[in-house]
Amino acid sequence: MIRFINIIFLFSIICPQVYEGNILFTPYSSDAAEDTETFLMSSTNEILHSWEHDHMPASMPYLLPDSSIIFPFRVENPTMIAGGVGGGLQKISWDGEILWEYIFSDDLYQHHHDVEPLPNGNVLIIVWERKTAQEAYLLGRLNLQNDLGEMWSVAILELEPESGDIVWEWHLWDHLVQDINPDFPSYGNIFDHPELFDINCGDAGLNAGGPQQENADWMHINSVHYNDQLDQIILSSRTQNEIYIIDHSTTTAEASGHNGGNSGKGGDLLYRWGNPANYGRGDDSDAILVNQHSVNWIPPGYPGEGNIILFNNFHSNNSSAVLEISPPIDGQGNYIIEEGEPYGPSSIEWIYSLGETIPMQGGSFRLPNGNTLISKTHVAEMIEVDHFGEVVWEYIYESDQISLSFWIARAQKYSLDYLEESILGDINGDGIINVLDIVSLVNIILFSDEYNAAADVNSDGVINILDVVLMVTVILNGLP
Repeated sequence: MIRFINIIFLFSIICPQVYEGNILFTPYSSDAAEDTETFLMSSTNEILHSWEHDHMPASMPYLLPDSSIIFPFRVENPTMIAGGVGGGLQKISWDGEILWEYIFSDDLYQHHHDVEPLPNGNVLIIVWERKTAQEAYLLGRLNLQNDLGEMWSVAILELEPESGDIVWEWHLWDHLVQDINPDFPSYGNIFDHPELFDINCGDAGLNAGGPQQENADWMHINSVHYNDQLDQIILSSRTQNEIYIIDHSTTTAEASGHNGGNSGKGGDLLYRWGNPANYGRGDDSDAILVNQHSVNWIPPGYPGEGNIILFNNFHSNNSSAVLEISPPIDGQGNYIIEEGEPYGPSSIEWIYSLGETIPMQGGSFRLPNGNTLISKTHVAEMIEVDHFGEVVWEYIYESDQISLSFWIARAQKYSLDYLEESILGDINGDGIINVLDIVSLVNIILFSDEYNAAADVNSDGVINILDVVLMVTVILNGLP
């Protein structure tokens, strides 16, 4: 049996195939905000379903197992404006009903970019947190590089949609260090505190893309992802050229405190990677990440599981690249950092160079068969590449409005059996029962030990020849 499995795995490498699934994406144009739609599309480029929106997206949508979507969007009058500005999120049913909507756009907080649905039904939200110049100076900040007299820090909020309450929160402002003035709080040697962030690191006001107007954006966090096995959150900072991991198993009170990096409960950084100059353990030549996006963990059971994958916009030789890294973790689950050294790894597990620069956004997600789905935002293109970097599928969104230029922030592909409710007999999930489903059914009977509800056409709990006979009858008689 082991030899047979190895042969199948070797065959899949030699003969790469497109991962059969459905892609969720939202193309958008600043000149056609009223015509924004989210699409669910098959691997054969057939549009299976769509949702219409009255707002432009702030980032990518998320498909939930109950067939609804989470849609982060841009509000009409944001209180803070920079690249990726949003302000609202909705849960929308399959039929287009808005099940709930929340706005995060006030004097203190402004949602931007990404959100992350959690297994418990809650949603993580990235927000700018407005700080005055006085607040920044009293913590040791030297200058702000803007005339607004503000510094927009970052907070991660966890929304409970049923109540509308924020049930957990983390604030970068609680985890700062500075080596300018010993009379100010958080004074310390930055070299000795990689678990903290230097309040004087980077500019607070140079535009990081998007609306070209003055702002106080400091970190420009552009993606958030949750690991339910570790109960940790990973973030990507475009302007600091770094990724960060924080603990989600804390209470809000614990998240505001310190943990020394790994020991105890606290909200300090558990891990960071990409630009060690930010904490005094390298210089500009040691930076690996430049304006990266879309950081996420590779899920359990996928090739590379537990590793981190991301889209590095300016990697080398004027080319963007997808990087996969394996973070150094000890037997107790702590992220390893050697004394006086930066966080590893120093080597890349897997890299795919796009051969072109994607200057804005971009996305990359590992698929169950080992392929990687990549989004080229500003040209509204998606490609799927195999382990060897061969393109096995590509798609460019083309609108009927040919005079407009469209973007696709990021896209994800979901397995055919992802949705909880499936149509009996519709095994490939394309919304149609035909001969292709019979082929899939026969393959399940011959080669799979796993139960597939859509393949159990007679609902007797067993998948066998009787289901094939019934499916043939359904197709020949044109039954639903």
